[in-house]
Amino acid sequence: MNRRTAVRSLALVAAGSLTLAACTSGGEEPGGGGGAEPLRIGSLLPQTGSLSQLGPPEIAGVDLAQQEINEAGGVLGSDVEVTHTDSSDADHADVATQSVQELLGEEVAAIVGAASSQVTLNVIDDVVGAQTLMVSPANTATELSGYDDFFFRTAPPDSVQGDVLGNLIASDGNATLSILVFNEAYGTGLRDVVQSTFESAGGTVTYGAAGDEFDPTEQNFSSIVSNALSSDPDAVAILAFTTQTPLIVQELVNQGFDMSKVYFVDGNLQNFGSDFDPGTLEGAQGTLPGAFPSDEFRDRLLGVNDGLQDYSYAAESYDATMLVALAAVKAGSTAPVDIQAEMAAVSGATDGTECTGFEECAGLLEDGEEIAYQAVSGIGPFNDNNDPSAANIGIYLFDGENNNSFQRAEFGEVPAG
Repeated sequence: MNRRTAVRSLALVAAGSLTLAACTSGGEEPGGGGGAEPLRIGSLLPQTGSLSQLGPPEIAGVDLAQQEINEAGGVLGSDVEVTHTDSSDADHADVATQSVQELLGEEVAAIVGAASSQVTLNVIDDVVGAQTLMVSPANTATELSGYDDFFFRTAPPDSVQGDVLGNLIASDGNATLSILVFNEAYGTGLRDVVQSTFESAGGTVTYGAAGDEFDPTEQNFSSIVSNALSSDPDAVAILAFTTQTPLIVQELVNQGFDMSKVYFVDGNLQNFGSDFDPGTLEGAQGTLPGAFPSDEFRDRLLGVNDGLQDYSYAAESYDATMLVALAAVKAGSTAPVDIQAEMAAVSGATDGTECTGFEECAGLLEDGEEIAYQAVSGIGPFNDNNDPSAANIGIYLFDGENNNSFQRAEFGEVPAG
């Protein structure tokens, strides 16, 4: 899906005389009830670039949440309005910069995105500097933990995925590991955790430590793969995006590596299908934050985008949108500063009654109760770093058609420090 849509009610057109500055300085007094401006949410998600495969499910997650919120009566009496923009990737930094300026110009209360940690790092200071919320459904770089009071994420930091992946590789009986990793915040941060976990389990990383990274724009992997395989590793982990991964896979095949001993991560876990000869990736594995969505949730997603082929981070995008809306209800305000103050509370950080979906949770809030929103993605309440306190990591297995399927989920706690 390669699109740029702005979903707005006709009331926005007629509301030119409203004071939009209230979205940054306070849409109304906290707890003020009726009269709040509509909750405006922007998305900064990849419609183009090396993570474009994540765009459709993430956008569908936002759209589904918006639909369900508005069907339940909206936030503080008004429909939620959503503007979708493209984040592209770190190699096209101007795209995200332009999109952020567009969204800040519209004075959205919150931005759902980005997917790439590096893209977020490129624009986050502009967003939080404007006291606008930024809630990423897919950022996993450890350096984003506790970055700013206005930055939250519904995906766990790489301390969780890296721990699960490192233990998975070790538990499969591999004693040595080469890591093919690109020199980007996401890759190096994940590599550090995988390496530490694998070595703590008794293994040895023979290639891919600090200094062995490749440039994100690299197109020729012959010598890089040769160096990685020179120590005859038992396994290879590819920590990169989909732009580089097919080239790496083909080079591993060309150099005769056993592809059932290859491990993928969320940045490149996809169904490759006919991209490679049948059986090429059979037995390979990968990890992806979040448990695989239920049939019921996937059906709801297909209701807003019937062409979805992948569901990566759809649940996390849905949860991000829901949490922003519920925080606005609890605050009685659509001003970012008021929403920010209630994000942890509605996530369950202060306990409260467990609830699912907007209608049930908003009803409890309107009755004056504390809530603990039960995230579709399975994450725990926000911790002091605005990270999920716990999360699931899915483990996937490739078949003879080079497509992957969910096998099981490993649950992990997120370090609070």
